[in-house]
Amino acid sequence: MMRALFSAASGLEAQQMHVDVVANNIANSNTPGFKKDRINFQDLLYQTYREAGTSTLTGAQHPTGLRVGLGVKPVATEKLFSQGAFQSTGNPLDLVIEGDGFFQVTMTDGSNAYTRDGTFRLDGNGNVVTSDGLQMNPNIVIPENASSIDIAPDGNVAVMIPGQSSPTQVGQVQLARFQNPGGLKAAGKNLFLETDASGAPQTGNPGEDGFGTVAQGFIEQSNVSIVEELVQLILAQRGFETNSKAVQTADDMLQIANQLRR
Repeated sequence: MMRALFSAASGLEAQQMHVDVVANNIANSNTPGFKKDRINFQDLLYQTYREAGTSTLTGAQHPTGLRVGLGVKPVATEKLFSQGAFQSTGNPLDLVIEGDGFFQVTMTDGSNAYTRDGTFRLDGNGNVVTSDGLQMNPNIVIPENASSIDIAPDGNVAVMIPGQSSPTQVGQVQLARFQNPGGLKAAGKNLFLETDASGAPQTGNPGEDGFGTVAQGFIEQSNVSIVEELVQLILAQRGFETNSKAVQTADDMLQIANQLRR
């Protein structure tokens, strides 16, 4: 009876974490470049009473074993890097990646971080930065007197300077990609950090060697589907309810056993 209590309790904890993950996905449904999480579960150890293939008293062989499971546990939350929908903004510093890759930004400690959020802007010195003031890597500086900014699909950044007849190239957007993007560490602020599981970043220009291209004047929306998340929320709720019913049933059976002497 106690096995049922603890197995059901593990199910309650697992479904509670499932709801936590779904709630975070829904909360970020309008966050640019956000990638939804999926929680993965594993069954726990089994208590074995008889192994399959053991001999019976008559010399026959048991075709199946006798085991009782001990519950479930969450083992991972993985980011799903499917592409989100594009939204036109008309802002020349808003960028999306059509395909594989991440924008690179330089953290305050000099290390690199990676993002799919292409809502860039200019700081007081003309540097192309994120909403938190982190510079794009490689750094791109837009001249103060630039009248227009043009970012080509291959990442070439050119500006028009008054008095000049042709655009002036001022920088090059470079992208990074990883062997295992699911191994990246989500650091908040729409940023990802390299880990041993993700592998080292491979960098290159947009449109080359399998990297995606860049589109100007668009942002990538979250890849969260509200309908899918609501379905997952219902499944998690029903799983929680059923596990709580199992706890109640086990408790009722223990109560019956306690009353046998009366």
